[in-house]
Amino acid sequence: MKAAILYEANTPLQVVEVEQQGPQSGEARVRVKAAGICHSDWHIMNGDWPLPLPMALGHEAAGIVEEVGPGVANVKPGDHVIFSFRPQCGRCLYCSLGRSILCDGHKSARFAMLDGSHRLRRDGQNINQMARIGTFSEFVVCPAEMLVPIRKEMPWPQAALVGCCVPTGVGAVTSCARVEAGASVLVIGCGGVGLNVVQGARLAGAGMIVAADLLDSKLGYAKEFGATHTLNAKQDNVVERVRELTEGRGVDYAFDAIGGEQTTLQILDAIRPGGVAVIVGMAAMAVRAPITPYMMALQEKTLKGTMYGSVRPPIDFPRLVELYLDGRLKLDQLVSRTYTLEEINEGFKALTSGQVARGVVVFN
Repeated sequence: MKAAILYEANTPLQVVEVEQQGPQSGEARVRVKAAGICHSDWHIMNGDWPLPLPMALGHEAAGIVEEVGPGVANVKPGDHVIFSFRPQCGRCLYCSLGRSILCDGHKSARFAMLDGSHRLRRDGQNINQMARIGTFSEFVVCPAEMLVPIRKEMPWPQAALVGCCVPTGVGAVTSCARVEAGASVLVIGCGGVGLNVVQGARLAGAGMIVAADLLDSKLGYAKEFGATHTLNAKQDNVVERVRELTEGRGVDYAFDAIGGEQTTLQILDAIRPGGVAVIVGMAAMAVRAPITPYMMALQEKTLKGTMYGSVRPPIDFPRLVELYLDGRLKLDQLVSRTYTLEEINEGFKALTSGQVARGVVVFN
């Protein structure tokens, strides 16, 4: 089978033939049908997140279960599934609290199977799998607990996006911040995740939804997804303009869908006293943001982070699918361009230059 492998940071992915071992106990083999091209993959490619290479990248995907190993009960051959890039052991403190995104019940490295072994090899060398899945591959063997069955009516490219950018953005609003109807919201960054923060705010009934980005094309997408106001951060002082729109107070909620020092400080400055700022975008590991503790206490501001939108994949992925099939969640508009696996590096060029809302690799 073919897979897109990263052998060295700051080099293109190599689409090569690899050997794959079948599923072991608790694992399943999935034929991948579509996989989104995400900034998290890019963070590994450009060295922002130094992880052990070689590695099959990809973590936002959907496919069909072909085979299951002993002890698997949650999926069966023929099921249509979305990959979750976080496991859920069902036993640890966080799983017990309903916060399985923080699951720490498995001690193996997050690029190997739960028993620490590997399922991919090439030329006698083990190949790691991003987030234990590595979905830029024709087939994936992974822990079955990381697969969520969905309705078969769901189209593949849209299903793939429910594996990462959709729950991360929508969940940041509905599961993490719990935005109330009528609230005012700022979203900085209008890529795949940011657009889903915008539509999450729309679904929550927010009154004012301000979207900020450097590119007018992405601000156009934001209007389509529900933004009531847009700001070009090259031309506007985002914090000043937000205060002008809110009678000088600031917004109730602000979301950083980029992840960086400047944007973290902007969302803190843009919220009103008592407001909530949420870091959604994943920054490079070395990024630091100098906050002012005095002002945090004086104005009772809250700064919090969200991983994967703080969702519960087995519960929330099917709900998001239902919202799409009912016409209430915009996913068709997210799929700007599709690629074959051999064209994957073109997809990353489009991602990094801001040409797409989301690019998706589609498999036969």
